[in-house]
Amino acid sequence: MSALSQGVVIAAFLAFCRIGACFMLMPGLSSARVPIQVRLFVAVAATGGLLAFLWDRIYPFVDPRPQILAPMIVSELLVGGLIGAMTRLYMEALRFMGSAIAMLIGYGGTGGPAIEEAEPQAALAAIISFSALLLLFVFDFDHEIVRALVASYTVAPVNVFFNPQAALVDLTDTVSDAFFLVIRLGSPFVAYAILVNLTIGFVNKLTPQIPVYFISLPFVIAGGLIIFYFAIGTMLSLFVDGFVDLTLAR
Repeated sequence: MSALSQGVVIAAFLAFCRIGACFMLMPGLSSARVPIQVRLFVAVAATGGLLAFLWDRIYPFVDPRPQILAPMIVSELLVGGLIGAMTRLYMEALRFMGSAIAMLIGYGGTGGPAIEEAEPQAALAAIISFSALLLLFVFDFDHEIVRALVASYTVAPVNVFFNPQAALVDLTDTVSDAFFLVIRLGSPFVAYAILVNLTIGFVNKLTPQIPVYFISLPFVIAGGLIIFYFAIGTMLSLFVDGFVDLTLAR
């Protein structure tokens, strides 16, 4: 194998390490419902499409020596995994808030089959998480991730090893921003749960002979679903806007 062909193969493999690691963790493609072959083919296709644009940022630093190539591969895997993990944490924050909303309005109950993941999930939480993921794909959030991958070669070049301190700062900032956002989105349901449970507690103290909690549960669920009906559109819209802002900021 000539030096040029060897350099091309190594450059393509380095690009695949970063892009494939990101696609392995990003929402949607990392779902248990997506076959592994589909993830692999999508990562290979994205690598082939982006390699022409990233050639000048990868090929000049290609070195076939094992003592240089091995740390470079590890660094590329960690950088791509970091980008995918940040978007994954954003969706996990919404999934957490969806489960919290279902519990707050008394609609948690027994978990049913989740749409994206294999673990059981409350029906209301599954609707929220799947609707948000669908909107993100409709509004081309995957394009934002591809842009972030291309921009990452400027922030984290191939010849610079992965910086764990900066990665930890990015992860903590992402978790903080994501959970602050979903807490604001779920605040109407938190306020509703506090007011309703306080009212039920006072009524139960006034009439201890009547099982107020069991009688009031259908009305609590109905009130929570009414709030959900009017709030779901705004909540998902703000979530999608926050995802784009988060991707551009990182």
